[in-house]
Amino acid sequence: MLTKRTYSALVLFLLVAFPAVALAASGENLPSRGAATAERAAQPGASGAIQIGLADAKPAGFASLVHSGPGIHVEMRAAARRMRAERRARLRRERREAFATLPGGVSLATLEAIAACESGGDPTVVSADGSYRGKYQFSFETWAAVGGSGDPAAASEAEQDYRAALLYSQSGSSPWPVCG
Repeated sequence: MLTKRTYSALVLFLLVAFPAVALAASGENLPSRGAATAERAAQPGASGAIQIGLADAKPAGFASLVHSGPGIHVEMRAAARRMRAERRARLRRERREAFATLPGGVSLATLEAIAACESGGDPTVVSADGSYRGKYQFSFETWAAVGGSGDPAAASEAEQDYRAALLYSQSGSSPWPVCG
């Protein structure tokens, strides 16, 4: 049974081998590239520019086509790291922009400190007795008082941040006696 990798290697071989064999067969009696270049350069009026046509092409060795070495894997990992770093930077930028309009001038650092203390920053956490929910450990009553509806732990993180900023602008740090 062919594995996906074996099948891919076979297809690659067929795509590369047949054109390479055709090139090799059609150019068997051609002079080497160096000799062809020397002949062209020796011609009167030659500018020294090298032009290599299809007839001068030499097939690449099969081993060089199949095994690209560890370089490609290193490059792929580096590209993946760059993409992850760019995504993190974009998310940080979007978060800063979203918090630029927080009510009452509450700073992002203040909210992050409260959230880290209350829930470890997890927007889905629920207290052991179920009374306090979400990133800022809202009670249902407090959540409703700042315009929230439903379960605070089920709300989006952005909504929880907004409602916490509203609460902070209204009451300061008193709703969070330990963490505020």
